[in-house]
Amino acid sequence: MAYLGIDVGGTKIAAGIVDGDGEVLERLQVPTPEGDADTVFAAIEECVRQLDTEVDGVGVASAGPLDLRAGTVSPVNIPEWRGFPLRDRVRQLFPDNNVVLANDGLCMALGEHWVGAGRGTDDLIGLVVSTGVGGGLVLGGRAYPGRTGNAGHIGHTAVDVEPDCPCGGVGCVEVRASGPNLVTWARSQGWKAPDDADAKALADAAMAGDKIANAAFERSGQAVGMAIAATAVMFDLELAVVGGGVAQAGELLFAPIRSAVARHAKLTYVSDLRVVPAELGKDAGIVGAASLVARPATMPTPPE
Repeated sequence: MAYLGIDVGGTKIAAGIVDGDGEVLERLQVPTPEGDADTVFAAIEECVRQLDTEVDGVGVASAGPLDLRAGTVSPVNIPEWRGFPLRDRVRQLFPDNNVVLANDGLCMALGEHWVGAGRGTDDLIGLVVSTGVGGGLVLGGRAYPGRTGNAGHIGHTAVDVEPDCPCGGVGCVEVRASGPNLVTWARSQGWKAPDDADAKALADAAMAGDKIANAAFERSGQAVGMAIAATAVMFDLELAVVGGGVAQAGELLFAPIRSAVARHAKLTYVSDLRVVPAELGKDAGIVGAASLVARPATMPTPPE
């Protein structure tokens, strides 16, 4: 059996063929293009065309928010897509296949639960700290998409009283912790770097001892850790798996995350909460998307 996983984010679009054991057999990735809604979708079509393999089902992971009933997506970091009918557009490419859509954070969590850092763990949250900050919940060994498909969207929980977030909220985790916002904050504090410097450049500066760069990661990790602690208390979790491009900074991010978790998760039932790096790297979204169709027992009944 072979399954197609499609992972759509604000920075990149990836697609891959995944077998029944969760192994990625083939993979393609392209930058998320600028342009209108159809231009963005054309990048998906190109990835799928190049893979050109018969599959037994198609899973689609997309940045959110989304509407599972309608099959539409409105990613904060893809402004060209507002109410975009992603599920139906993919179904047009695969009229003979089952096509299942889910939030990219949930797919990351499902991938790690299947063959990554969450193997053998029934209650966890997966987080993607990248262009945005996404998340997804696995509860009792099953995906928990929530009423509309957006449960676990941890990046837009509030951990501060300011600043404003593009989602319309105030003080969201994403405003502190996403890669672009890390760099923006560091520049506002006087960090000097080339115009095209990104979170990787900021991490390199921090490793070299730059105080502002270190402060940016401390600030980011504290926000992520506070959100993890609050979510763990709410859902009685035992594990948080953190991935995404910003998480590649390692202990620059994980040390303040764990510090914040230790400070805020004080109730006895979350005293053993663990925070670990994701294991699947850039394949997490693809594997998790494929799991939507490869492991139907982990999925709740889809909304009508």
